[in-house]
Amino acid sequence: MFPFVTQFRDRTQAGQLLADKLAEYANLTDVLVLGLPRGGVPVAFEVAKALNAPLDIIVVRKLGVPGHEELAMGAIAPGGLRFLDAGVVERSHVSNSTVDAIIEKEQAELERRELAYRSNAPTADVRDKIVILVDDGLATGSTMRVAAAAVKRGEPARIVVAVPTAPPSSVHDLRAEVDEVVAYMTPRLFFGVGEWYQKFNQVSDEEVRALLKEAKRRQVVGDR
Repeated sequence: MFPFVTQFRDRTQAGQLLADKLAEYANLTDVLVLGLPRGGVPVAFEVAKALNAPLDIIVVRKLGVPGHEELAMGAIAPGGLRFLDAGVVERSHVSNSTVDAIIEKEQAELERRELAYRSNAPTADVRDKIVILVDDGLATGSTMRVAAAAVKRGEPARIVVAVPTAPPSSVHDLRAEVDEVVAYMTPRLFFGVGEWYQKFNQVSDEEVRALLKEAKRRQVVGDR
């Protein structure tokens, strides 16, 4: 057990603390950890390592409000899945044509990241698996919502959303759509994920690839 913290040092520590709350899933053969690139992957790496579970990714893209990109008005995932928060779109006065343009732009970035991170490797098989979806935090929950919808298509046995920090409202809303939501901390005053980290730097494509490679190497060694 780790002592409770009110602000994470970085994503590595956040992943270690989060993994402690997921201990019931350790060393099970049917667990798969999926990180949301880019920021969720360092957290997911620590979770997968602690649980002795394989690590993969699910690439989703947030649809940010123009001029306030940190505010999500929706998200997209592979397979043409999309989620739009009509309330945020309306309150932000975003036109349909602007929404379409943002979706087109983010779809191109989604495809670029898919190629950059997994090359031509197939996506992870989630059928009958306990899938733990990990990000570095939730704000509105839009990206995690569409990620969960994408995973559901693969018929997993169970979907667990796990994040270091999230507002209570987002946790509540997600619980209606997945089997379990685990959050290390749920502050009532929540202005953004980054405020709960001392170090919240951008994660590069190279870091994501390196972590995935290291996780795969560790899994191969463990299977020997």
